[in-house]
Order: sequence, then C-alpha cells, then structure tokens
Amino acid sequence: MIPKTHPRYESLLLRDKVKNAFKEGYLADSGMIAHGRGETFDYLIGERTTEPARKACEAAVAYILLAENPVLSVNGNTTALAIDEIIELAKATDSKIEINLFYRTPERVEIIERMFKERGWEDILGGNDEKLEYIDNLNSPRATASKEGSYIADVMLVPLEDGDRAEVLVQNGKKIICIDLNPLSRTSKMSTVSIVDNIVRAVPLMTSMALDFKEKGKDKDKEFLENIIKNFSNEQNLKDSLAEIKLK
Repeated sequence: MIPKTHPRYESLLLRDKVKNAFKEGYLADSGMIAHGRGETFDYLIGERTTEPARKACEAAVAYILLAENPVLSVNGNTTALAIDEIIELAKATDSKIEINLFYRTPERVEIIERMFKERGWEDILGGNDEKLEYIDNLNSPRATASKEGSYIADVMLVPLEDGDRAEVLVQNGKKIICIDLNPLSRTSKMSTVSIVDNIVRAVPLMTSMALDFKEKGKDKDKEFLENIIKNFSNEQNLKDSLAEIKLK
C-alpha cells in the first residue's frame, strides 16, 4: 500500500501498474526498463505537461480528426498505464485500436485483448484470431498489421513506440504520432508529431481537446484543423521540448 503522503505517490502508482502488468503476463520484462527510462525524463521536465507538449497534442488531434482511417496502436506498457484513457480517446476521435507487441506471444495478445473487451471495447484489432498482414522492411514482431487497421491507416498514434517501426511506418506514407518522454529518441525524431509527455497526461489531454473541438463544431472544420497542422513544426517542437528539461 503506497501512502498518498509519499512525495513520489503518483510515480510509484505507475511503477506498480507496470510491475503488476509483468506479473500478470502481458508486459515483457524489458517493458519495465523502458518505463524507468521514461520516468527519468519525466523528472527532468518536472512531471508536467509543457507548452510544447500541449501544442503537439493539439496537432496530433488535428491529424487524427482529419484522417480517413486513424488507428491507436497499443502495447503492454500502454495497456498497463492508460487502457481506459486510450478507449476514451478512440471514442472521442472515432479511431480504431490495434494490439502491436515487440515480444509478441499468443498469451500476451490474449490477455490484452481480453482486458479491452472487459471494458466494453469489442472490436480490438491485431488479435490472435485475425489473419495479419506484415509491414515491408520491418524485421521484428512489430511488423504485424491488421488489414482493417494499421495496414491501411493514414494516421497512427504509437505511444511508447520503437524507433525502427516509427521510421518504417513514415516511409510507408503514414502520419505517425508518438508519445515519448525522450525528445532525443529515434522515435521522436522519426515521427510526424512527437508528444514529449507522460502518456497518462497526454492521452486525456488529447481526448479533452477532441471533445472541445466537437462541442464547438471545429472537428468538421477542415480549414481550422489544417491550420493547426500548418503552424506546427515537429523539429521546433523537439527543440522546445529539450529546452524544457531542467537540470537542478
């Protein structure tokens, strides 16, 4: 039991979720290492959503709302940390959700698939029963692609992603949105929009923005959404994100 008075309460809660995901069998052991690496960068930005991250979230939402076939790709870490938030974002943006794992096993896929279905998301893509396609030029288990999802997607959200897959997906003509606390990572550099923030903050913010756009009717205003994208530079976003890192 983690006391709420602990100065690292929120961070320790996330660690606990990742640890439990490993124990429950749907997160690979390397996923815990990846979480710790991200946690370090979160400390450096003050465990807050910076202004560059907020602007990146807005650009990401614009891309998703303009997309014909937007897909939210989920792995073990994403499921452990933000499964409910991902579902809410998918609802708010009419996106599909697809399972994609580096250390893919039928057991891990089955657990994640069941978790989404238990929360009412029945149409989860990338499952064991689906005949999957494979992305060319990607030599890892993450090359799997649902015919209804990432194989034909024009815009993809790939939180906590691998750089090689992000790069190949971009080469395949897809607009790639990543959530990565490390602005120097290959994923951040390869993506169309890089959100340098913790997934537990970024995804709810994107949902809130999408719902706000819908309430104001701006979700259907193509010119409005295109202007957001036009005024966004991912290169500048990464420079600004690096400037937010404070070594104390």
